Amino acid sequence: MNHFLLEEGFRWFGPSDPVPLSFIRQAGATAVFTSLHQIPYGEAWPREAIRERREMIEAAGLRWAVVESVPVHEDIKTGRGDLAALFENYNTTLRNLALEGIHTVIYNFMPVLDWVRTDMRWKLPDGSESLRYDPVRFAAFEIHALRRAGAEADYTPEQVRSAAVWWEDLDDVSREGFVRSIIDVFPGVKWALTLEDIRAMLGRYEGIGAVELRANLARFLRAVVPTAEECGVRMAIHPDDPPFSVLGLPRIVSTAEDVAGIFLMADSPANGLCYCTGSFSARADNDLAEMVRAFGPRIHATHLRSTQRLADGSFYEAGHLAGSVDMPVVVEYLLEEQDRRRSEGRADWQITLRPDHGHTMMDDLPKPAGITPGYSCIGRMKGLAELRGLMLGLRHKAR
Repeated sequence: MNHFLLEEGFRWFGPSDPVPLSFIRQAGATAVFTSLHQIPYGEAWPREAIRERREMIEAAGLRWAVVESVPVHEDIKTGRGDLAALFENYNTTLRNLALEGIHTVIYNFMPVLDWVRTDMRWKLPDGSESLRYDPVRFAAFEIHALRRAGAEADYTPEQVRSAAVWWEDLDDVSREGFVRSIIDVFPGVKWALTLEDIRAMLGRYEGIGAVELRANLARFLRAVVPTAEECGVRMAIHPDDPPFSVLGLPRIVSTAEDVAGIFLMADSPANGLCYCTGSFSARADNDLAEMVRAFGPRIHATHLRSTQRLADGSFYEAGHLAGSVDMPVVVEYLLEEQDRRRSEGRADWQITLRPDHGHTMMDDLPKPAGITPGYSCIGRMKGLAELRGLMLGLRHKAR
């Protein structure tokens, strides 16, 4: 039993991804996390389009193991619009995925912005580049670019002063580039959003706090989990990134308490978690290893990366075996959970991982940023190799 490892995966953004499927296979991965990014949010995915993507992946010698993601339309999150049609489209997508043999679906319930960083090419001492979140720079975005009413109250006086100094020191070109990096880094797709678009989206959340957002998530789960159960799909909610309020919006998938509450909204194995160590690790009060123990049976996919938290409230994405995450313990617990599933005879015993994000390094440094920062090939390949070595070492130790 002990030689069984987690299934190794890689995220792929489709045919326009600068990292081709052949590189993913050469990195040693066997599974792919991908989505049909060309289909607008809220529309049903045709079975033919799913089949075409699946066959493309299989022709490269890989397996489409995890859908990342089937996006949740903003109307579902705000509880407005034609919800019945949106729920039916989502259910149609789940059925079509199942018919093509794809049974793990990641989604998120983050309002407006899926994820937030303030530096897309933060230089590390070794010359490689990382993603970084700096509350001072995000304060500059909120107060001086977006001009969100009341934003100053979400920061300390020192952060507000430092944000003003930093913003004033930027020229117009630098300001525009910074703003674009905040509002237009949705994974796998460029929406060409404007600040006015973001203000309009924020306006739709007037009167929606954590209680209301949780109620809207519960309504979504009640609408789709029965279909997921019927066709053998495992839904996996992705945690908030970062796991605290941004833009004055509620965040409801940030802590172990949040996850436990979500599982109670629809008490079904089909209602599970995408266990992302990077997202959860940006909060010091999240016990990453204990979360595996608590939620293991309903972890349907995992993203493994680590952040390094700093005293000023900032964090950057560290190496996969460095930073604030005790990755050896986390991986050991994941392997134990996988063994437990096998001993129970679960057909879905194997957990698929992907090395989430990666440093831009070596020959990738002079290349254009590509579709999404954080998804260069060499840094993720390095992370996957490190995680593979860690798994093999843990298995050898357990013999």
